Amino acid sequence: MMPLPELYIYNSLTRQKTPFEPIEAGKVGMYVCGVTVYDDAHLGHARMLVVFDMVVRYLRARGLEVSYVRNITDIDDKIIRRATENGEDWQALVERYVERVAADEEALGLIRPDVEPRATQNLDAIVAMIERLIEKKHAYAAGNGDVYYAVATFPDYGALAGQRPEDLRSGARIEPDEAKRDALDFALWKAEKPGEPAWDAPWGRGRPGWHIECSAMSIANLGEHFDIHGGGLDLKFPHHQNEIAQSEGMTGERFANVWMHNGFVEVGEEKMAKSLGNFTTIRDLLERWPGETLRYFILTSHYRSPLSYTEARIEEAHAALSRLYLALRGFPAPVRALRSEAKSKGDAGGDCVKRFHRAMSDDFNTPEALAALHALAREVNRRREAGEGAETPAAELRSLAEPLGLLQTDADEFLRRGQGAGNLTDNEIERLIKERRAARFERSFQRADDIRNQLTEAGIVLEDTADGTLWRRG
Repeated sequence: MMPLPELYIYNSLTRQKTPFEPIEAGKVGMYVCGVTVYDDAHLGHARMLVVFDMVVRYLRARGLEVSYVRNITDIDDKIIRRATENGEDWQALVERYVERVAADEEALGLIRPDVEPRATQNLDAIVAMIERLIEKKHAYAAGNGDVYYAVATFPDYGALAGQRPEDLRSGARIEPDEAKRDALDFALWKAEKPGEPAWDAPWGRGRPGWHIECSAMSIANLGEHFDIHGGGLDLKFPHHQNEIAQSEGMTGERFANVWMHNGFVEVGEEKMAKSLGNFTTIRDLLERWPGETLRYFILTSHYRSPLSYTEARIEEAHAALSRLYLALRGFPAPVRALRSEAKSKGDAGGDCVKRFHRAMSDDFNTPEALAALHALAREVNRRREAGEGAETPAAELRSLAEPLGLLQTDADEFLRRGQGAGNLTDNEIERLIKERRAARFERSFQRADDIRNQLTEAGIVLEDTADGTLWRRG
């Protein structure tokens, strides 16, 4: 077996790329901030979901036992506001979008998290955490029924964002009727308001603030000190900084060892966001592209870099993924376990395997890992054309791609899913190919050419081989 390179991960807290060492040898606890379910998820959410799915897959491929926790935010201001706008019960809204987001996740080929906690199912843990923070003087109940975290009691506040509390405080305001002691203090519990959901607590009925939800759910499922906490770059401040303050304020210990943040999806020079109205939902994209194509597109940029969204770039991603599948045509279904066997020196397959692992071990460098897959695909094609037997590199190609969530479908099945073909069904395409074959047999070559042209105009690519005519959507 080929020894894998040491794994390095960039830590947003230390701003350094350092060797990853699990707290417990061979095991990893990982928490990722999931989706707030008040609307359909967009491409920015898809990037976060795919990135951390890739991280979990690769950690497991290296032989690590990963406990993967990704939450659902099922109560917050946005949910209440949207339910009110729709004139519907907030729980009905939540359940509808939980189902819709889950369907999007399945289409993107995501593995299920080991635990998917919801805020409303962890209220006892949330209330208990707030009680401990009040006992330790890190929080206080205000006169308006809210409970706030006292930021001044946590000297390292702002470290994740690389800012000092005094700098953050200088840009904040306290309204005259506001109950906060400090401009930076944030709500752990919000007092009950007419028409809003509320639960009992020692300091009065209300509901949890957003930040405390993730701290309570991560600690409840992974313990007070765990390995990796992840999420989108937009959560770095204040959400993740607030998580650190309240969690470490309660325990007196380090919260998460490594903080990972994926970069924004950008449209033009702006980040994709619902607040900016420039978002494209996953559902809209899935009407035009296979989920695996969207996944490939997301992985073409390093997870910490911006990802520029255009339809042309997705089209390029689909073409590149199709080239990988074309190399696998005629080879058996995927090998699920990651192989890491080194070939002899100078063997192109072995060189590609090493290149792949060097890339993934260097802070999950997926663009370089994809380049290694394409190099291996070229080796598959070379061997097949030379009649040397390409079964081994083809199996290796599928196996290496598994931690990226790619190439696990039958090649012909994927290639027939692409764009094009207008309203032509698979059966109609097969019928036209059969008619073309009959026309050629009868030496009606003009008719055969007309059928090929008809299919070409509909976006169907034909390939005549010794075993018959293969087709794919262009």
